[in-house]
Amino acid sequence: MERFNFDIGVIGGGAAGLTVAAGAARLGARTLLIEKEPRLGGDCLHHGCVPSKTLIRTAQVYHTIKCGHRYGLPAVTPPPVDFRQVADRIKAVITTIQQHDSVERFRRLGAQVAFGEPCFTDEHTIRLGGKRHTAAKWVIATGSSPLIPAIDGLDHSPYLTNRELFSLNELPASLIILGAGLIAIEMAQAFCRLGSTVHVIQRSGQILTKEDHDLADLAMAALGAEGVIFHCNATALRVADLGKEREVVYRDADGAEKTLRAAAILVAMGRSANVEGMGLAEIGVACDQYGIAVDQRLRTSQQHIYAAGDVLGRHQFTHAAGYEGSVVLTNAIFHLPRKVDYTWLPWCTYIEPELASIGMNEKRAQAAGIEYTVWREEFAMNDRSLAEGEGRGLIKLLTSRRGKPLGVQIFGLHAGELLNEWVAAVNGKVSLATLATAVHPYPTVGEITKRVAGLPLAEKLFSPRVRRALALLFRYQGSACGTHELKIEKAE
Repeated sequence: MERFNFDIGVIGGGAAGLTVAAGAARLGARTLLIEKEPRLGGDCLHHGCVPSKTLIRTAQVYHTIKCGHRYGLPAVTPPPVDFRQVADRIKAVITTIQQHDSVERFRRLGAQVAFGEPCFTDEHTIRLGGKRHTAAKWVIATGSSPLIPAIDGLDHSPYLTNRELFSLNELPASLIILGAGLIAIEMAQAFCRLGSTVHVIQRSGQILTKEDHDLADLAMAALGAEGVIFHCNATALRVADLGKEREVVYRDADGAEKTLRAAAILVAMGRSANVEGMGLAEIGVACDQYGIAVDQRLRTSQQHIYAAGDVLGRHQFTHAAGYEGSVVLTNAIFHLPRKVDYTWLPWCTYIEPELASIGMNEKRAQAAGIEYTVWREEFAMNDRSLAEGEGRGLIKLLTSRRGKPLGVQIFGLHAGELLNEWVAAVNGKVSLATLATAVHPYPTVGEITKRVAGLPLAEKLFSPRVRRALALLFRYQGSACGTHELKIEKAE
């Protein structure tokens, strides 16, 4: 059998690549980890999840200070934000977390770490910095980059992406955001709260297009109430650099051309897979700018070469990349056939209130032709939410004809944390009856899970049939006030 320098080579030091490299090295496989950037951690640590959530928290605190009067406190007008201090805090958080993704840690685990831009010379060999490295198996986990749309003039005008946004020297007085996906919406609220005038230009009539329309509209209303200005069904036509300002000309829903000017433009219109320059086409790995083609075991068209993470162009979340890395590890190192299954993949948009989801929503159920029932519970009915001053939002539970959970969507206080109980429930096949009868502490926001899980049970338990049966068996006399009404929050 041919001998290689390494049992497995991993290209990319983000969530997927680090998962594979750490696991393979700890299991005794001779492992090579390659990263093109000067530090490990990937886009999530340096330009994505970590800096964005740090910024979101800073903006949340600043917003709370300004809204103290809502909680019976004296009204306060804080001084303007010094974004250099905000950027310094973001950098400090990244530095702290970087220790978990340090070169030293991975070398202690047994992996060899190298930096640079590798290129395949054949299906088992890469060239890096003038040296050749061979591996029996390879994993491509090179992530993604902001997709830059072909808008006239954009290439001649300065603009921001998530790579530049968190290290600005000053807060832009105004900001035009192109796109209304997860990154765009999170940053729209954060910068608006910090003091920027924010405009969002969205091609379709709905923000967060993967979500159900009703919850996306609630999210848009929440941000709109704080001052974010939305332009939906709008198409950006031209961009111009005016020196201190940027100009965007767009076509609105009625077909009229309109103009916006702002201090900065943020481009957030999707992601492009990082596949260029690695010689993938030359070794027969099928891919394009949207991602690498893989089978259910995450093998590329070259069976010994795997791909995972954002470079697939599928579910671009850090937790999805980590999951895919674990699937690759099972297949490549343990040689056990394991397929990816995204049925219960959760995700969350970290605006306030948060919008979280797992399983099917109404859009996906309708697209799949699945019959479903929707059960709703409002946060306005949750005592802890009201005590926290946040009664906006609702939880939606979709069930099948047999009463099994199909999916859950939550727009409300701590939605991302609330979703974790559903993650455990659906993966552990916990019944709705078990969730409904389990004792939850009072007062907690989590009681909303108990209440919505109990709605299908309540419809059966408090039905006219059960009442008639009890009356027959025990001679119950019926309602004491002459009327009886039970309201079940359900929408077909």
